[in-house]
Amino acid sequence: MTTSTTVTTEPGQMTHREIMEALTGLLLAMFVAMLSSTVVSNALPAIVTDLHGSQTGYTWVVVATLLTMTATTPIWGKLADLFSKKVLVQAALVIYTAGSLAAAFAPSMEVLIGARAVQGLGVGGLTALVQVVIASMVPPRERGRYSGYIGAVFATATVSGPLLGGLIVDSALGWRGCFFVGLPVAALAFVVLQKTLHLPVVRREVQIDYVGATLVMAGISALLVWVSLGGSSFDWVSTTSAALVVGGVVLVAAACYVEARVAVEPVIPLRLFRDRTVSLATVASVLIGVAMFGTTVYLSQYFQLSRGMTPTEAGLMSISMVGGLLVSSIVSGRVITSTGRWKRWLVGGMALVVVGIALLSMIDAQTPLWLVGLFMAVTGVGMGATMQNLVLAVQNNVSQADLGAASSVVAMFRSIGGSAGVSALGAVLAHQVADHVRSGVPGLLRSGDITQQQLGAMQHDTGSIPDLGTLPLPLRALYEHSFGDAVGHLFLISVPFAVVAFLCILLIKEVPLRTTFAQAAEEQELEEGVAR
Repeated sequence: MTTSTTVTTEPGQMTHREIMEALTGLLLAMFVAMLSSTVVSNALPAIVTDLHGSQTGYTWVVVATLLTMTATTPIWGKLADLFSKKVLVQAALVIYTAGSLAAAFAPSMEVLIGARAVQGLGVGGLTALVQVVIASMVPPRERGRYSGYIGAVFATATVSGPLLGGLIVDSALGWRGCFFVGLPVAALAFVVLQKTLHLPVVRREVQIDYVGATLVMAGISALLVWVSLGGSSFDWVSTTSAALVVGGVVLVAAACYVEARVAVEPVIPLRLFRDRTVSLATVASVLIGVAMFGTTVYLSQYFQLSRGMTPTEAGLMSISMVGGLLVSSIVSGRVITSTGRWKRWLVGGMALVVVGIALLSMIDAQTPLWLVGLFMAVTGVGMGATMQNLVLAVQNNVSQADLGAASSVVAMFRSIGGSAGVSALGAVLAHQVADHVRSGVPGLLRSGDITQQQLGAMQHDTGSIPDLGTLPLPLRALYEHSFGDAVGHLFLISVPFAVVAFLCILLIKEVPLRTTFAQAAEEQELEEGVAR
């Protein structure tokens, strides 16, 4: 189907003031996207209790948003190459708002899960489009100075989300207030963007790849459902697993065929992967997702279940990691802008991630908290110098017409790696804790620390995690020790993934950041320089 529409093309250089005004709206939109997942984390137990949900429903409240966000990220990115970026960001804000309102008034778990899926559509758009719009306003050479602001927003949402969510749940608003809190910010972002974001537009004929978009969404969703629910809702080796894996692979293969041979305007242009930087960055993004996001998500459980902290205290402990991320993202961005050189920051940042994860693999229930905080800070510094700059390297190597697609591909694969890591490592964590407790209970019985009657009265199940505050002290200590050891083991498992990601980044060829938007313009300048 061919349609005539308005699309954004290469804009002229904006002044720093104009960029900062528009950037304010974009960062508000990004804050909304990140807050949507972090603010609800402490509300989930209250939600499931109030709506009479099950453990499966608990999982799907998280997975629904993750699925739609990840599956639609490349589609939003491609739409940004075809349509008005400003209108798309505002549309994503409207979709997010609609999903949030539906979630806030949800009368049942089923409605809430559906509303969270709608939220994910908006979050996927905001996640992909903010990076693309910034890249459309600022040439690669100048982009580094603004990436630090993205790191600051990421840090603020990460720290404030769980703390804010806990306060709201305990207030008169209850858990429903967690879905209202982002709405004023979304409205403000919409208004600010309407007033400040002015990108030149030009008309051209476009063809929308409906078939490719549908196949990409369906294939990724099937595989994400498998990695998210495998081992909990169904066995890893089962008919359901086989159906999801085979179906997902077939759908992805069909999507690749359509994108390569059929689509005129493919959602994910496969020719992008001919570029060495794009290919290596994509592989590195998957591995970074597994290594960084697949492990750090369990640090909150470590602090609460192994160290006896409250959710608020556990949130405060994350400041060391987020602070490191904030400082390194700002510093690296400014230095990259002044020098045009980015690879040393990527290599150094990923090296610190490897070191940080290796250090965190040594933690247990007795590790001094200041030492754990130091290890987290090292990891955070590495993350800050890696995440945004990896996207910057890819954006610098593609044409302006492919900017949205390339940026969203990196974000999508990082999300896929993160969701796969969270699921797989979560299964490892549960298995290790259960085995450790199961092997430790007989010793407590023999020593008389607990009695068989106490164990039976608690209806003890070593495969689940009870309320530690209700357990006899010896059994509670066993659980705390088990969690401390298991979380450290998760980081040990992640080290090889981080090492391979480091090798991929090491192999990326550094291309100095362009001072113009279009590759052709830069090449012409270089040729004229040689001629002179």
